[in-house]
Amino acid sequence: MITSVLVANRGEIACRVFGTCRESGIRTVAVHSDADANALHARVADAAVRLPGAAPADTYLRGDLIVKAAVAAGADAVHPGYGFLSENADFARAVRDAGLVWIGPPPEAIEAMASKTRAKELMGIAPLTEVTEADLPVLVKAAAGGGGRGMRVVRRLADLDAELTAARAEAASAFGDGEVFVEPYVVDGRHVEVQILADTHGTVWALGTRDCSLQRRHQKVIEEAPAPGLTPGLTAELHDLAVRAARAVDYVGAGTVEFLVADGTAHFLEMNTRLQVEHPVTEAVFGIDLVALQLRIAEGHVLDDDPPRARGHAVEARLYAEDPANGWAPQTGRLHRLAVPDGIRLDTGYTGGDDIGVHYDPMLAKAVAHAPTRAEAVRRLAGALERAAIHGPVTNRDLLVRSLRHEEFTSGRMDTGFYDRHLAALTEPAPDPLAPLAAALADASTRAGRFGGWRNLPSQPQVKRYAMAGEEHEVRYGHTRTGLTAEGVRVVHAGPDRVVLEADGVQRPFDIARYGDHVHVNTTRLTALPRFPDPTTQHAPGSLLAPMPGTVVRVAEGLTEGTTVQAGQPLLWLEAMKMEHRITAPVTGRLTALPAGLGRQVEMGALLAVVESD
Repeated sequence: MITSVLVANRGEIACRVFGTCRESGIRTVAVHSDADANALHARVADAAVRLPGAAPADTYLRGDLIVKAAVAAGADAVHPGYGFLSENADFARAVRDAGLVWIGPPPEAIEAMASKTRAKELMGIAPLTEVTEADLPVLVKAAAGGGGRGMRVVRRLADLDAELTAARAEAASAFGDGEVFVEPYVVDGRHVEVQILADTHGTVWALGTRDCSLQRRHQKVIEEAPAPGLTPGLTAELHDLAVRAARAVDYVGAGTVEFLVADGTAHFLEMNTRLQVEHPVTEAVFGIDLVALQLRIAEGHVLDDDPPRARGHAVEARLYAEDPANGWAPQTGRLHRLAVPDGIRLDTGYTGGDDIGVHYDPMLAKAVAHAPTRAEAVRRLAGALERAAIHGPVTNRDLLVRSLRHEEFTSGRMDTGFYDRHLAALTEPAPDPLAPLAAALADASTRAGRFGGWRNLPSQPQVKRYAMAGEEHEVRYGHTRTGLTAEGVRVVHAGPDRVVLEADGVQRPFDIARYGDHVHVNTTRLTALPRFPDPTTQHAPGSLLAPMPGTVVRVAEGLTEGTTVQAGQPLLWLEAMKMEHRITAPVTGRLTALPAGLGRQVEMGALLAVVESD
């Protein structure tokens, strides 16, 4: 029997596997990079082994170091999680060669399916080798790995070579394998997948369907089980194809077969030979623990002839530290608090006080709701996210709530083009107009306690300025014999952590949390502004500032100061959180400064280049 498991991964999935191991009485071992030395997964494990360095290529992609760590820590099994080396056949072999149990499919099955090009060949589908105008649009895709990395939609033939280069670089950085291929791009199809589970005795379960159509940058945002609106015939066909794919490679363990569904037809995409990020919705619907079943299968146990019955509906939303209104730019900084209401499953690799860095994926957590019906599950998850306490960098929380309540989603008519059509409306600022006043009154109540309250003399109103949703807001309030006052509302209560205001006869409570200049008022994030702006923060017109912390990994060929550039021309590429972000010229003109050279690490807001308009 397995007594000790090393998880060859980090963050949320490592913590999730550790949780099942603890419940099973199994000792846990973590590995961590230097950037993750104080990460939650390293703190909660029974033992942890350092992988020197920060970049994935030096740490979580070093199979040799991870195997040595497992042996040194006395682990007798390795769980790969998802991403990194989870679909690397050589790593699976190295684990087995070291005398350890591999909690995953056989290396031969990984080789057959982990490369998307070979998987398509196995299913009788040939990738495009020569792309013509008639083939457009096409999708450039990494042969290894997933999560939207190394993936590009190409709509113009002239862009193909550049997108191939970018996809290869991104795939090599994320997965250690730069192989990419090209396939037709199915416009506005639904992304539907089937969870499979197979033992070593020939039993294969098809555990229902999942819909993962809401995606940004080809990475899933909201997933649910079962996929809504499928006919019984199409569902049966998807199950049959998934089982056929598993049996074709003598599959063992948990895996997922993915499809695009358009006009009632299923198009095979790939088979992921690992646990998926969205596996909790299947667990909720079937009442199972997939990680526990992975452990049992690795120990040689036999699955029942038939899987358990599905009950109800489950929806999962991925909470990212990113700004959807600003090109999905990843965000970094201190996560002060993360809490959701009771009754919601929260899988996370962070807790209050943890830092969100630049080296890895910006996903903070997955929130999952289960209910008897789809409508109830969707409503429950949207309400929980709306009430969640998420204090720290900007997140996609508001986008998730609005997406879950969008008519196209609630009616089950969504597809992969959902955010292409609706992103602008879903990210339209809708700040709470009373939030700045509540923040100012909370701050004033603290200062009044320290320095005294009202004065027995007329005085000018106090003024505070806040940045909210990209705009500046000024609020005014005063001190009287009875307490704090503000025009247009009645101040029912004002304390450092809670303010109650009455407007038009309705009382509204505001929970206040302040961290330096950042203030969270209920779910609204504010920044307290100084009375007098700092002139040193101003930049020359045409300045390009880093939208996130990262590393300059590429500079356009031949680009030097004095070069003439065209509006929209790529100038340099930042790598942050395993994704490449292209920085383009805002106008046609002359490049007058290029302080960000190749290999330079920059902070958010750092000057990258200056383009002087013609």
